[in-house]
Amino acid sequence: MRLLTLTLLGSSVLFVLGCTAPAPAPEPVAEPTPELSEVRPGFAAVGVTPCEPVDDVQFICDLVSPEDLVVIPGEEWAIASGLREGGHLQLINVRDKTATPVFPTATANERLDSTTYPTCPGPLNPEQQEAFTSHGLHLQQGATAVHTLYVVHHGVRESVEVFEVDAGTTPPSFTWVGCVPALSTMRINGAVPLPGGGVAATGGALGNVWAWRVDSGWVPIPGTENSAPNGLEISRDGRWLYIAGWQEEKLTRVTLDQTPVQTEVVQLGFRPDNVRMSLDGSTLLAAGHTDKNGQSITEPREPLLETSNVAAIDPVTLDVERIYEHASMEGFVTSTTAIVIGDELWLGSARGERVAYAPAPE
Repeated sequence: MRLLTLTLLGSSVLFVLGCTAPAPAPEPVAEPTPELSEVRPGFAAVGVTPCEPVDDVQFICDLVSPEDLVVIPGEEWAIASGLREGGHLQLINVRDKTATPVFPTATANERLDSTTYPTCPGPLNPEQQEAFTSHGLHLQQGATAVHTLYVVHHGVRESVEVFEVDAGTTPPSFTWVGCVPALSTMRINGAVPLPGGGVAATGGALGNVWAWRVDSGWVPIPGTENSAPNGLEISRDGRWLYIAGWQEEKLTRVTLDQTPVQTEVVQLGFRPDNVRMSLDGSTLLAAGHTDKNGQSITEPREPLLETSNVAAIDPVTLDVERIYEHASMEGFVTSTTAIVIGDELWLGSARGERVAYAPAPE
């Protein structure tokens, strides 16, 4: 890793790796979700800002709030969510940087797996699909070229929608296979699959993470209380959950289905939104925001002036290194997710209308 020096509007800014003291918060809350049917101040409108590079940052434009990103093994394709109304799931060609909507579409494939998802009422009908918006993503790697995509969905139903992604075809094909409806008190933000079946999700009313399994339904996961949950990730062996605590600028690691419960917390120095494990399981990337001076966010917020941040975290030692920071850019208002594809760092933004990519830190 290295220090990053970026030139913004003629001025060079040196960003120092490391953590700062967290901002105190009276109650754990997640990053607010934008209203789905409007573009409020602080949220970029589609097609307004020219799709021109800023320094070494380039863009894939005309998307709708690409809040989260995942890369398909092989690193030829990526998937972006869309958090506001009109925000389809987008399949992005890594090589030519073009995006194609894959759901909802008039030709979407559907095959309900009622054994795995017995509480799912069925696929979204065409009218319900018009209200489809997608939030957090998780791609579970399959043993072959077929993988499972978990999509946090807001719309007619609050749920985790599940897709089969066949990367053995070009382009990869998507088939909807089921859903897990949320409790009425839940506003889900992130979701991951659980060992042996089921899902874990953030967004419970009590500031913790919940697990859903066929035999038990939704139950809170011990040790996740007051973790201020936003984004969520799981270790490759399924023994640990990693929880992005947006309000308290922290990452919490907690054991899953183990006794006694073990919990560890590290401060990040910015408000993390999503957290993503690398394909090989060696690194966690957390992306989030600081204020315009790189300090803790204070109220009232000034989203258009906030900075994008990315930290690399060792999933075993929890060592943290700030690897990227950049001021807000027109059309891209603070990062909410980060992934590395080849030699590029890709960033998504809930408040933006584009995906950003730049040379990855060495």
